[in-house]
Amino acid sequence: MSFYRSKYLITIVGPTAIGKTAIAIKLAQYFQTEILSVDARQFYQGMAIGTAQPTLAEQEGVPHHFLAFLPVTANYSAGQFGGEARDCLYDLLLHHSVVIAVGGSGLYMQALCEGLIEMPSIAPSIRSMLQTTLEKKGLPYLTAWLAKEDPMYHNTIIDPKNPRRIIRALEVCLETGMSYTFWRQQKANKEPLQAKGIHLIKIGLTQEKEPLYQKIDARVEAMMEAGLVEEVEKLYPYQASNALQTIGYRELFNYLNKQHSLREAAAQIKHNTKQYAKKQMTWFKKDKAIVWFAPHDFKQIKACLCQQMHR
Repeated sequence: MSFYRSKYLITIVGPTAIGKTAIAIKLAQYFQTEILSVDARQFYQGMAIGTAQPTLAEQEGVPHHFLAFLPVTANYSAGQFGGEARDCLYDLLLHHSVVIAVGGSGLYMQALCEGLIEMPSIAPSIRSMLQTTLEKKGLPYLTAWLAKEDPMYHNTIIDPKNPRRIIRALEVCLETGMSYTFWRQQKANKEPLQAKGIHLIKIGLTQEKEPLYQKIDARVEAMMEAGLVEEVEKLYPYQASNALQTIGYRELFNYLNKQHSLREAAAQIKHNTKQYAKKQMTWFKKDKAIVWFAPHDFKQIKACLCQQMHR
């Protein structure tokens, strides 16, 4: 158990495949504490391979929270996570001075650290109309519509092939007459953790594009060898679930539906993961409080943290 005069949340962020899990586990072992997983894809059961959930060996000796705790049929928003993750954090800080939060889901990390404004409720008629439009005219039509309604969000959306994100943004635009970006930028009803007396230290992992892309290619190949296709086959009955409209699953559902070959699916997963990593970095680079390190710089990361915590 770690003992400091103050209470700290250390966040570890960065693009997919860069090595956040390894750093988080080392820090949790050093501070003798626990980890909050802030990867929205890892919340769901049965998706261990495709979302690169920490293995049982990696979790050994380091308790993890918010891993594989939901069925794939569940809908779970960033706002829900923010409230539940904060409750968990407050409980952990009764026994630890330091807690580690790790993940690449920027909006969910924001929900934990700063809180989120409550989005407006949506009329069922709007939701139904957009779903019907998706079925009749396709995702490209809705994407072009969003580009007109909210060009800023359209240009920064992390996973533009995920219809759930496109429809959610359009719902808010049509319901309120204001852009989705406007609502996301509102400060009202937010309560940063600092207001609760918790010190927040943000660590980011970054490296040159080519080495990261090589890691992504290697990870996808390792996932395929570990049985990703078999994992997706088991989830096939639930392919319409929101949780499965994500990289690694969408492409393999298309393969199982005979829309392209397995080789093409693997290539698409690699390409889409690289695009996702790029969008993740765009999100995190906007946060000037993050201190950036190379993924192998554990000693420097530890020294930076200890210096800040002993000021």
